[in-house]
Amino acid sequence: MRDYYAKVEEEVLDWKLSLLKQGKLWNRLSKGAQNKINQLVPEKAHKVVTESVKKMVEATLVGSGLTTKDYQTDERSFEEKEILVKERMVAFRKTATIEGAGTGAGGIFLGLADFPLLLSIKMKFLYETASIYGYDVSKYEERLFLLHVFQLAFSNENRKREVLYYIENWEQEKDHLMDMDWRVFQQEYRDYIDVVKLFQMIPGLGAIIGAYANYNLLDQLGETAMNCYRIRVLDLSHPERYIEDK
Repeated sequence: MRDYYAKVEEEVLDWKLSLLKQGKLWNRLSKGAQNKINQLVPEKAHKVVTESVKKMVEATLVGSGLTTKDYQTDERSFEEKEILVKERMVAFRKTATIEGAGTGAGGIFLGLADFPLLLSIKMKFLYETASIYGYDVSKYEERLFLLHVFQLAFSNENRKREVLYYIENWEQEKDHLMDMDWRVFQQEYRDYIDVVKLFQMIPGLGAIIGAYANYNLLDQLGETAMNCYRIRVLDLSHPERYIEDK
């Protein structure tokens, strides 16, 4: 078991290094253009979009909570829990891929439906992941952590650094985080995926692009979620308190 913990610690360190690397030139240019567009959008429109995304996410969280199996009393070892998380990630990734192909093939109108459908798949996956690792997502603080995991997966490099700090210092910082900054949440998520989703609406190519994009988005979320919960469970943000082999 100790060997597995050491392997996990190495994987988390590698993940953090890749996460904090300077973004590619295209990503920086894209984010700069998106920021300028956001500045041109009327404040009233920002508020409407922010409130819409907030209600959509909250509704998705409630629905996920009602349909997620409770794994908290599961007596699996840490390694067995990780195997189950990976199995669930494969299943959700397959669902997202099929959904992306279907909405992508439907053109603009079905393409618009992809946003809430994909969001619900992602949130359901995060709910199951949290439960498998032993966290009670009926608690507000755990839903808030879950949203930070989501934001870490789909944000620009500067925001990733900020969110990673909260992930690594959750027990100390959670009481200071009363709610998400929903405007930042929706802008970061929208800016992260909007170019890909725009190409998804191209007739003839939408199905291929949608399937490929959704596959990779779920893959990225899965990697982020696993490493975030590894940091919490094994306390990998504090190497001096690294878990002892039992």
